Amino acid sequence: MKSKEFTPKFISLIQEGISRKQLTKDVLSGIIVGIVALPLAIAFAMASGVSPEKGLITAIIAGFLISVLGGSRVQIGGPTGAFIIIVFGIVQEHGVSGLTIATFMAGFLIIGLGVLKLGNYLKFIPYPLIVGFTSGIAVVIFSTQIKDFLGLEIEQIPVDFVEKWLVYFHHLDSINWIAFTIAIGTVLIALNFYRITTKIPGSLVAIVLFTLLVYFFELPVETIESKFGEIPNRIAMPQIPVINFKIVQQLIEPAIAITLLGAIESLLSAVVADGMIGGKHRSNMELVAQGIGNIFSGLFGGIPATGAIARTATNVKNGGRTPIAGIVHAVFLLLIMLLFAPIAKLIPLSCLAGILVVVAYHMSEWQHFKDLMKSNRMDIIVLLTTFFLTVFFDLILAIEIGLILSSFIFMKRMSEATTINNAENLFGTAQSNGEKLFEEELTYIPKNTMLYEINGPLFFGASQKFQEFLTDLKQEPKVLILRMRNVPFIDATAVNRLKEFHQKLKSCGTTIIISGANRQVKEELFKSEFYSLIGKDNILDNINQAIERAEEINIE
Repeated sequence: MKSKEFTPKFISLIQEGISRKQLTKDVLSGIIVGIVALPLAIAFAMASGVSPEKGLITAIIAGFLISVLGGSRVQIGGPTGAFIIIVFGIVQEHGVSGLTIATFMAGFLIIGLGVLKLGNYLKFIPYPLIVGFTSGIAVVIFSTQIKDFLGLEIEQIPVDFVEKWLVYFHHLDSINWIAFTIAIGTVLIALNFYRITTKIPGSLVAIVLFTLLVYFFELPVETIESKFGEIPNRIAMPQIPVINFKIVQQLIEPAIAITLLGAIESLLSAVVADGMIGGKHRSNMELVAQGIGNIFSGLFGGIPATGAIARTATNVKNGGRTPIAGIVHAVFLLLIMLLFAPIAKLIPLSCLAGILVVVAYHMSEWQHFKDLMKSNRMDIIVLLTTFFLTVFFDLILAIEIGLILSSFIFMKRMSEATTINNAENLFGTAQSNGEKLFEEELTYIPKNTMLYEINGPLFFGASQKFQEFLTDLKQEPKVLILRMRNVPFIDATAVNRLKEFHQKLKSCGTTIIISGANRQVKEELFKSEFYSLIGKDNILDNINQAIERAEEINIE
């Protein structure tokens, strides 16, 4: 399995052979996914503050490469709603050229994560953190669409969440009721068209319907053409961006933001897809593919791309089981762009706003948010902190603080699981789980000897236990046995605490014996200065050897 870790799933499936029946299903699924992706790619680009063709370019270029090179059978790559607030912020601060360079840089960073095999660990992002920033993104997306949804006459919309809503309320008297009607109609069609058929997305039906109405009846609403002009029906030649150290300094933070979000969302999407098809993706190969996709998206003037959960789910539900579906989806979008891009300029902005409001609703995960609010206090803190930081401040800050909070909570829980028990209190007595702490054949502990059992990991989070242990040790025996059979691992902080512990007791004439440490713990001890201080004779494999050694020391 390890030899295939960096082999694209597409290559593996070709080697295994793809049946004609499955090939037909993949082609049809790819066309359906392409239809679903068309309005979303345009809407995501415009909501991000860039021209609509950039969304299509991203879906075509990155979508193709992610499917060909990825580690998932069914992953569909392209622009997603999660990137809207990051991309919009980068464009506002650094311009479209800055976004292109940041996307290009992020591609290499994502490849680095894959090459270093960090994909196996990114999947362990805490669930409350994911729900928190996803729900926050949904609120931000919704708030960015109010102007077009209501057809408000506002020249400049503030970036700040609170200021944005204050401006909206100040301009409520300028509502364009025709635009508002189109937006409401789009939401209703997008949410309910599945009752008629699931093969054609309601969002596409709404776009076609309202674009025709606006065109033939010359309705006074803002369109793509009135805001951006013509939509190019070609993809320009790739251009390598000019990058120097100063540019890297300016854009490294946005690039890292794209990297983190792109990596997390792509692997989250792949995990969801695995659950739907009963498969197993190759995390690190998926990251490499995502990185390559973003590099080429930047070269062709696109925006950041990642695994798209909704489009991936659509692919699975329509029978897609190989990367061919993703390849067909990209080719289909290319044909649409070449043939119909000039017509897309007539799409009303209020219709696209309605589509994004529906996207925000599906992203909100309000039911999961509600359920998590009933969980333990620590998870609620992570959830709400991440949510409010995403809405009112910055997504990358929310992820960083959320990860830090989650880490502290994990350390607290792990340290609480670590105990240091005195044999005088527990020797030969049954614990709550029905097991005895010490073997029944141990009928005694040698004189001038104290025996302590350590249970749980010894890491920096549990170092306070050592401090408490030192404080509670009211007498200094000639021999102190630390039994570590139930210590799964030890880190540098705990080893240093052991060294301090040894130095304190040595001055009182006490010898420390380590008993029953596993191979990993022993290796950490052997590499440290503590090993030379305590000596090889005092690190023993089991409690019987430790008792014998204690008797020898007592005789000396």
